Amino acid sequence: MSTTILGLDKEKVKGLNTNLNELLANFQVYYQNLRGLHWNIKGRSFFELHVKFEELYTDSQEKIDMIAERILTLEGTPLHTFNEYITMAKVPVGKNISKDVEAVELVVNSLSELLKIERSILNQSDDANDEGTNSMMSDFIAEQEKTIWMLNAWLA
Repeated sequence: MSTTILGLDKEKVKGLNTNLNELLANFQVYYQNLRGLHWNIKGRSFFELHVKFEELYTDSQEKIDMIAERILTLEGTPLHTFNEYITMAKVPVGKNISKDVEAVELVVNSLSELLKIERSILNQSDDANDEGTNSMMSDFIAEQEKTIWMLNAWLA
């Protein structure tokens, strides 16, 4: 078995990098959606959602950097073009959304898509004995599950 400088199986790491790049692409679309929601939200919920969307996009920006740096740590190359992001992303693109319920539903649906990818990476990183990626995915999942719970409570 050929291993990386970290002592991980090179073939398993290659697969992890592919899926981490998929997560990166989806996070980039999610991030851009949040920016658009932050800018375009209107109505009685403007003040609370304007602040919430900023909080979420700031958090996403940090996660994007963490994902890209993890790919680099695993000796891969992070995707970095909008064309690649759009091609790979499963997160729905939100365009011209200004209504509160529609905006929050987009965030919930996007987080649900991210969770699917993260859970897959969690299983894959466990199989590869990659504790760094495993820990990162576990943290992302726990935080995003709580965010979905809170946003669903807002929608109720």
